[in-house]
Amino acid sequence: MKTIENQYDVIVIGAGPAGLTAGIYLARAKVKTLILNSGIAGGQIVLTHKVANYPAFEDISGFDLAQRMLKQAQSFGCVVRNNIKITNLDLKSEIKSIEVNGTDSFTAKAVIVATGGKARELGAIGEKKLIGRGISHCATCDGEFFTDKDIIVVGGGNSALEEAVSLTQFVRKLTIVHQFDHFQAFESAVREAKENPKIDFLMESVIHEFHGDEGLQSVSIKNLKTGEIQKRTIDGAFVFIGYVPRSEFLNGIVELTPWQEIITDERLATSLPGVFAAGDVRQKKVRQITTAVSDGTIAALSAAEYIQGK
Repeated sequence: MKTIENQYDVIVIGAGPAGLTAGIYLARAKVKTLILNSGIAGGQIVLTHKVANYPAFEDISGFDLAQRMLKQAQSFGCVVRNNIKITNLDLKSEIKSIEVNGTDSFTAKAVIVATGGKARELGAIGEKKLIGRGISHCATCDGEFFTDKDIIVVGGGNSALEEAVSLTQFVRKLTIVHQFDHFQAFESAVREAKENPKIDFLMESVIHEFHGDEGLQSVSIKNLKTGEIQKRTIDGAFVFIGYVPRSEFLNGIVELTPWQEIITDERLATSLPGVFAAGDVRQKKVRQITTAVSDGTIAALSAAEYIQGK
């Protein structure tokens, strides 16, 4: 039997910017809200060394921004449970139910999925066994480990170039490896990287193989124009090539794109009544903190309207 403590109006799955914003709006409107989160609050922004394009903050770390969002949601009465694992869920019934850790079960009239994404892997030979042993997806977490070392950064978007610049405060030398002959980042990020004396570039190239037993020792890089493969000694590699939506637990439950993004309408409603999606997990073109916050707002208002109609 569900206790009153386990019954909510809305359950938000995920505590990144989208989920926390939804929690702020819902709790402030006196909608009884629970946020369930698989890790620590903040999502991918916790991994960001510096956020310089979020309104009202000229310079703030991703971790600090996430903590401010979390405290604001909790100040309005939103309940947040971190480090949980969903072990069972029923989203098709009118009253949704979610079981976590195989023990606790919660119900709600509506659910907002804001689970974000996870770092995309290259698929290179030797990559999986060396993740966490020289290969990283988090400059903030691991940058200091490579003080006075030589590293590579893989990617050509904003994250790759911005994190490469932040890593130069630690490393001796850094090479950006990118598969195209141009970058997909903002011009300001490209300019800052090109003006940094510690950064070199290998364009139209991909990682063919990572080498090392207990830790990363070297890498083989393939030139896509010539087919030539060069091997170079390296101390570390940071991979920033985007994210894969964390939607695998929704296969067969809501409509997804071929890339596993949740399909929503303009109200951010999914194909299932009472289930909404917000942030990087849904189908969208632009993925920024500000767009996640916007999604969280819309999803919260839509969920509130839905339960009022019930």
